[in-house]
Amino acid sequence: MSMIRLATPGDLPAIEELVAAAYQPWADLIGVRPKPMDDDYAAHVAAGRIHLLCEVTGPDILDDETEVLGLVVLAPEPDALLVDNVAVRPDRHGGGLGRRLLAFAEDRAAALGLPALRLYTNARMESNIALYGRLGYEITERRQVGPREVVFMRKRLAPETSRG
Repeated sequence: MSMIRLATPGDLPAIEELVAAAYQPWADLIGVRPKPMDDDYAAHVAAGRIHLLCEVTGPDILDDETEVLGLVVLAPEPDALLVDNVAVRPDRHGGGLGRRLLAFAEDRAAALGLPALRLYTNARMESNIALYGRLGYEITERRQVGPREVVFMRKRLAPETSRG
């Protein structure tokens, strides 16, 4: 069984390990460390921005250990919910976990009354851009940011989804 829960300070080692594993292949491809590899995850946890997708490893959800399979970092903005990072353990790619985390982000945006989600990614992460496109995100801008070409994307939520 799996669940999505808010991260706690005790989750920091698992978060940092997951992010390193998820982004190292991209670092090799693009030739620089992706931004999420250098984020301040302690600050994100303290601000309540990290949600973990965990697999419960025992029969009691409250007492048993959980294994972190993925995460999403969410930051509310005035007109959208920023999906600052989505990461899934490499050995769990292709199982729909990233889609589940993005659906969770949509639910959070709706609960906050925000009309859209926003994200950005490296232009060389073409498979991610294609996935976001299939999920309804549209490219709004491409911009060179230091050594990276960044693709900015936005997904508008249906009016009945956002609670403005």
